[in-house]
Amino acid sequence: MTLLAVDNLTLAFGGLNVLSQVSFTVEPGQIFAIIGPNGAGKTSILNCIGGFYRAQQGRIFFDDQDITNISPDRRAAMGLARTFQNIALFRGMTVLDNIKLGRHAHLKTGLLSSLLYWGAAQREEMELRREVEESIIDFLEIEHIRNQPVASLAYGLQKRVELARALAMRPKVLLMDEPVAGMNAEETEDMARFILDIKEERDVTIVMIEHDMNMIMDISDQVVVVNFGQKIAEGNPRQVQSHPEVVKAYLGEKRER
Repeated sequence: MTLLAVDNLTLAFGGLNVLSQVSFTVEPGQIFAIIGPNGAGKTSILNCIGGFYRAQQGRIFFDDQDITNISPDRRAAMGLARTFQNIALFRGMTVLDNIKLGRHAHLKTGLLSSLLYWGAAQREEMELRREVEESIIDFLEIEHIRNQPVASLAYGLQKRVELARALAMRPKVLLMDEPVAGMNAEETEDMARFILDIKEERDVTIVMIEHDMNMIMDISDQVVVVNFGQKIAEGNPRQVQSHPEVVKAYLGEKRER
């Protein structure tokens, strides 16, 4: 089965080719990693999948539907969630309120009932709060900071809150852009554990960009390597690690003296 498919994705900004005929498929339950040197086009792939960029050529399929021309908010409602390399939280709001915002795409009550906060809107709010508190906050071990403003938190905890907000969207596929960038060894180990638990316990498929090769090789099921906007290798971590094109992209060609 294929849950997500990228088919001949080509993206350019003016005269600059960012992606050139990139294709791959992601199966349900995988941790699927996209790696490559800086500027290789990795984040552009995620931006195309999420709908933030519109590719000039190629198609994207999600859960047996062509989503190439579907808006980002509709993709989110279908089950595509995203975390960002640069934290995108509301810093003046509490942890709990930031997480609850992740559910907006699935709310069913109208504007009037929400403003008056009665009936269905009140019940929906209480159900959401219960799920966030009993499931997501406990799952990510952030009960002790639930009522703190995000701005007061250390960087590693802010990254965890952003992950919690993405999980509140009830995703089928979670797109993660450098989830452990800037973290120390302990924080990186915790995040790797959470990613594995999200896959196993919450049945969420992960598509991840990351520069920490140790983590990628430890937890990924499948890896795609891009360089200068082109896919140069794909396989399991062991296959990719020894692929000559990958070694060349990361280490450069040896020159005889």
